[in-house]
Amino acid sequence: MAKVTAIKQVNKQADPAAEVNTLVGRAQLAFNAYSKFSQAQVDAVTSAVTTAARAHAKDLAFLAWKETGRGNAEDKAIKNIYASQYIWNSIKDDKTVGMIEDDKVNGLTKYAEPLGVLAGVTPVTNPTSTVIFKAILALKTRNAIIFGLHPQAQQCGAATVKVLEAAAVKAGAPAGLIQCIQHPSIEASSALMNHQGVALVLATGGPSMVKAAYSTGKPALGVGPGNAPAYIEKKLPISMLRSTISY
Repeated sequence: MAKVTAIKQVNKQADPAAEVNTLVGRAQLAFNAYSKFSQAQVDAVTSAVTTAARAHAKDLAFLAWKETGRGNAEDKAIKNIYASQYIWNSIKDDKTVGMIEDDKVNGLTKYAEPLGVLAGVTPVTNPTSTVIFKAILALKTRNAIIFGLHPQAQQCGAATVKVLEAAAVKAGAPAGLIQCIQHPSIEASSALMNHQGVALVLATGGPSMVKAAYSTGKPALGVGPGNAPAYIEKKLPISMLRSTISY
């Protein structure tokens, strides 16, 4: 297994709109092909990406810690494993292609259709694990994803994208399903989220970033700062309480 190395940010500034246009165009071509994959093909690609993320969990965690100076590499490795193998274990048997439910009692048949190109905005606090689980969710649902990485975590985030994209292509997926902006900036992330070719925004970051995602006029799923208040019923058994805690 080859060791993962950081991908240095290119100093030359690119026009954010032009760079995003290129990325979206490439992602759209990849999506057009990937959206025709069968359930078996989709699961094979997503499983391969999960395996690659799990195999490089420690390397990517070290890169994230070294670049950002936040947390520690050991904890970040555990989170990378959780974001890959544990997430995949919970969704691997879900149907995401074609007919996914046939309710003959109510005469209701459900079909799963992909959205297209997704925008994934990531934070400095969990730069590698966030890329991993968002990529897995995008691939499992037959979508392409482009990441707008936090400027202070560009190198480790780009390294993660490179590992996952390589694994997807090796498993038979079209190139361009997993990409990232190479010249990070607020303008670039905004151009990505607001691009007409982006169908959905997955935003993880500070309040202003999440607010920007919800202000794009398109579907968005945003997660801001952690430690949200939670109500726990006093009679809840300890065993159930442990199973509800997320890390």
